[in-house]
Formats: sequence, C-alpha cells, structure tokens
Amino acid sequence: MLVRANAALRRALSLRLGLRGGDRKLSGEGGDSQAVTTCFPLEHRALLRLRGPEAATFLQGLLTNDVTLLTQQGGGDSQASPRALYAHALNVQGRCLYDVILYRIHRNSQEEPHLLLECDAAALDPLQKHLKLYKIRRKVDITSCLDLCLWAVLPEGPSEEASQKLQQYDSKAVVATLDPRVDIMGWRLVASRGADPLEIIPGSQIGNVKDYHMYRYRQGIPEGVRDLPSGVALPLESNVAYLNGISFTKGCYIGQELTARTHHMGVIRKRLLPIRFTSPLPPESLPKGLK
Repeated sequence: MLVRANAALRRALSLRLGLRGGDRKLSGEGGDSQAVTTCFPLEHRALLRLRGPEAATFLQGLLTNDVTLLTQQGGGDSQASPRALYAHALNVQGRCLYDVILYRIHRNSQEEPHLLLECDAAALDPLQKHLKLYKIRRKVDITSCLDLCLWAVLPEGPSEEASQKLQQYDSKAVVATLDPRVDIMGWRLVASRGADPLEIIPGSQIGNVKDYHMYRYRQGIPEGVRDLPSGVALPLESNVAYLNGISFTKGCYIGQELTARTHHMGVIRKRLLPIRFTSPLPPESLPKGLK
C-alpha cells in the first residue's frame, strides 16, 4: 500500500517498519529470490501514438520532463539518446493529471519525430482530449494504438548484466528499453498485440500482474490514477523528481510555477511512501481518506 504521509509520520514509519528498497522478491515465491526473467502483461496501461514534425515541441509545453532528450540529444546517434522518458501532465494549479512514459520510435534526429505515450488505460480518453485541447494548429497526429501491447519485465540477475541483452531484444520488439523511472523496475517492452514475449525474450516466464503491483508497491513506485488521483496529487509529494520525471532546467510548461517554487524553497511536507500491515485492518479503523 502507498500512503501520503507528513515528515513526522515518515520518520516514525521508517523506524518502526524498517522499510527498504531494492528487494527483488515477488509474492507467491515463498521468500525465494526471483529465479528467471519474468514478463508481466500490463493490460491496465494503454498507448497513444504521436507523430509529426512538431510532436516533441508540442509535448514539451505539456509535460514535466525535457522531451527534447528523446529527439535531439546526440545528433544522429540513436545510442546517445534514451528510448524512454518518464513525465507527468499537470493542470494549471500544478497538480498531477496523468503519469506517462514516452517511447522514441524514430531512430535518429533526422527522422520525423515518432513517439508512443503510455498512460493508465482508464485515463486514455481524458488524456487524448487533454492533448487535443492544446494541439491547436500543431503539426502532430494523435491516435490510439490498439495494435500494440505493453509488458513490464523484471530480468534475472544484476541489472548491469541484464541490460546488455536489451539490444538483441529491441530488434524483435517495437521497443525494449530500461524503465526510465528507476533501474529496480527493470525493462519496459512494447510489442505487437498477440506477440509472445517468451519468443522475444527466450527463457523468460509470464508473471501475474498482481505480483508486479506488489513488487512496485514495495519499491514505493506510484502508477496510474489509483495511486495518483487526477487533479489531487502534487508531483514532488509523489516523488516524481526521484523517479527522473521532472526537469528543473527546461522551459515553461503547464503547472510549472508551483512545482519550481516548491523545489527551490526545499519544503515538501508530505511524501508518498510504502507501508506494510502485519495483519488485516477492519475498514472502520482506517484513517479518513485511506482506502
């Protein structure tokens, strides 16, 4: 479970619960460490396609991260540019609307920008309307990607060794890349709908998405509208900066003013963090607002 706690409660919880990150154990394995690379189907996530000469410029004014890193860094050398970027779309009050992951499909900066945008499936239509509201006369096409599907991949062994295999998998999929949030979250795989991830990543196994969520909660990684209610959560309280999701050096974007001011003041009174109960709690004993 993820909760939004103030500084005093965070200190108390950290001392009481001894929370720690980096644990690769998955539920249902009896405490044994992960044996093989596991692929988790992310049916709760969806994709939009953005294509056109102004696709990156358009998103640059709407998202918290620097989209030009996907399209300009390294000139024509695709290896110098990341394949994925984590970001949030904010409202004018600086609160989170949608958490997204961008994937670069074009191979170099000379090609027309071609990006995929991952979001919560429940937020697909609202996000598409949000983008089209600001599109105006931008030269960018926005379409849904019903022909593609998403997988989260937790590789076997140390992340450094596993990452060396990514290039060979990338040639078999639409995108195979490191999760841009934190290394402990493994890889993100985008493939054609109906494609078998076990053929793309030989020797892997299919996992239960419930185990993926349990693992994600252990690491304190929020994802989707359930963890980040639209128009409620603040990006810095939600640890978006720690997840490589905010650029404090890019130009203006919607919701930037409050985010930048809070960052430079250095005062963040609440944080999203994981907690673990040793036994189930009756619903009537839960604090107000906790589900």
